[in-house]
Amino acid sequence: MDTQIITAEKPLMAQARPRKPAPFLPMSRAEMNALGWDACDIVLVTGDAYVDHPSFGMAIIGRLLEAQGFRVGIIAQPDWHSAEPFRALGKPKVFFGVTGGNMDSMVNRYTADRRIRSDDAYTAGGEGGKRPDRCTIVYAQRCREAFKDVPIVLGGIEASLRRIAHYDYWSDKVRRSVLADAKADLLLYGNAERAVVEVAHRLAAGEAPRELDDIRGVALFRKVPDDYTELHADDLESADEGASRQKGATVIRLPALEQVEQDKEAYARASRVLHRESNPGNARPLVQRHGDRDLWLNPPPIPLTTEEMDAVYDLPYARAPHPSYGEARIPAWEMIKFSVTIMRGCFGGCTFCSITEHEGRIIQNRSEGSILREIERIRDKTPGFTGVISDIGGPTANMYRMACKDPKVEAACRRPSCVFPEICPNLNTSHDDLIRLYRKVRETKGIKKVMVASGVRYDLAVESPEYIKELVTHHVGGYLKIAPEHTERGPLDKMMKPGIGAYNKFKRMFDEAAERAGKKYYLIPYFIAAHPGTTDEDMMNLALWLKKNRYRADQVQTFLPSPMATATAMYHTGVNPLRGVRHGGSDKVEAIKGLRQRRLHKAFLRYHDPDNWPLLREALIEMGRRDLIGSQPHQLVPAHQPPGTGKAAGTRRPMRPGGKTQRFTTKGLRVMK
Repeated sequence: MDTQIITAEKPLMAQARPRKPAPFLPMSRAEMNALGWDACDIVLVTGDAYVDHPSFGMAIIGRLLEAQGFRVGIIAQPDWHSAEPFRALGKPKVFFGVTGGNMDSMVNRYTADRRIRSDDAYTAGGEGGKRPDRCTIVYAQRCREAFKDVPIVLGGIEASLRRIAHYDYWSDKVRRSVLADAKADLLLYGNAERAVVEVAHRLAAGEAPRELDDIRGVALFRKVPDDYTELHADDLESADEGASRQKGATVIRLPALEQVEQDKEAYARASRVLHRESNPGNARPLVQRHGDRDLWLNPPPIPLTTEEMDAVYDLPYARAPHPSYGEARIPAWEMIKFSVTIMRGCFGGCTFCSITEHEGRIIQNRSEGSILREIERIRDKTPGFTGVISDIGGPTANMYRMACKDPKVEAACRRPSCVFPEICPNLNTSHDDLIRLYRKVRETKGIKKVMVASGVRYDLAVESPEYIKELVTHHVGGYLKIAPEHTERGPLDKMMKPGIGAYNKFKRMFDEAAERAGKKYYLIPYFIAAHPGTTDEDMMNLALWLKKNRYRADQVQTFLPSPMATATAMYHTGVNPLRGVRHGGSDKVEAIKGLRQRRLHKAFLRYHDPDNWPLLREALIEMGRRDLIGSQPHQLVPAHQPPGTGKAAGTRRPMRPGGKTQRFTTKGLRVMK
């Protein structure tokens, strides 16, 4: 397959057949009757409460399919203990669409320490436990029980990030593709607007799911056609990794499910190849053996154009939760109801983040007109609006309209990041379009303040002093959150994040802009504990940096291995997929898996908490750094424990057989005598 300029053959709305939009997509037979429907064409089953707003995936897909002429119903957070709730809207004529919601259900339900969360931001009343674990699988199986002959199509981030054999942190094992476990017909990965429109029309026209094997962004079980040449990435003795280019139809064979279950280097190879084949301009199909069947993944979907993005966001959303929730508060809705999404995608490629795996590296932008229209709708139709836009951004705050300077170069590129280890010279980093947008939004009648709450990519921001000035003068409200993630080069390289020097430069420019504007503003840096490739000494140095800069983190983030992320492959395998993977030639990575060491890394981030001092003192002694124990300014923790503190972190060491306590040791360090 040759590289190609990234364009779609058919515009997203080419087959649109507008019908009078429903006030809300129906969730009951009574609502269907009020619309004059005897049946739904498509029923979407979701793990989130139904909020008819473009920040919620089921609303986007539902309204988009409605615009294509289909009658779409919603079953939100059904009781999964029987199939009966899945029959609530009757038998759909075309397909069931199943999604876990805006978050992976396991990430939503459990903390990084595998503790159950007490709440759920996507549920009315914030109540936890309203969806099952791995809800995409459970919902799909219940749909099959309800109507066994109706096609089932999986989508959303849970399906997207579990589309191949993947390491599951919560069960600590490799699981097969969610498509196999769910026993569904098709899986749509990524932002699936193009795919779901084509799937809907072709299924409605009578095609079988197995015949939809030519649609981008689709995964299904199928045989490799006879006219395809297989490139074997499953040969771990070869350094080629299936990367050779050949004329004609080719497919890359990933290491099989059974292979990645048993061989961690095979898992790392599969992860590396999957991420390499993620550019819509040059990606090739992938195939992975699951038992006696081949799982086939078509190349990623073509990104939406600005006109298509506008069409999606201009659909007739009610911009409110479904009336059936009454006055119940849905925390995720409360957080975003006054915010505006201006773009999708992220070319940062941070290894711990799932945005790139799901939305892609190519930025998809809305037009100024579409954004301004949405702001006017917020102003005119959203109850409680006081004139403050709570956020204007997306996965990042400041990648709007940034792209490769040459479409041919973009279509051929295989870099995992456009900004690591340095900003690519082919990347247009101009913030001019974003600055102009900010100014137009501020000029909109009835708008008093526009906040930027999305994460600012500071290594890009320093390329535009004018942007930093604009941001600080008009769009910060006392504090700005920013994510350097670490200070030490070792973990930063494994994260694919810039060095702390870029953060320091941004902070200087931010502080200078705040002083010129006469503002008292502060940066709130975010850091990750226990990321693969982090030593105890790295965390100690980060703690010393925090103390020197007078930062005290109230909330800290411990690395959570989300499905399919590159850092998750590092965590599971101890191998670095950012470099070549083959038997005898892989780059090793230290993973932080033990509970005590994960607690220690988290404790270093909260060095100021007296409950952490016993653990930190013990670790510093083991590391040969008694000089950091004391009350001097350069020291990290005091030598003496205040009465009544230290209970949480000062637990006794576990006992070894024979009655001796287990010695606490550090990893990746030579203990100094």
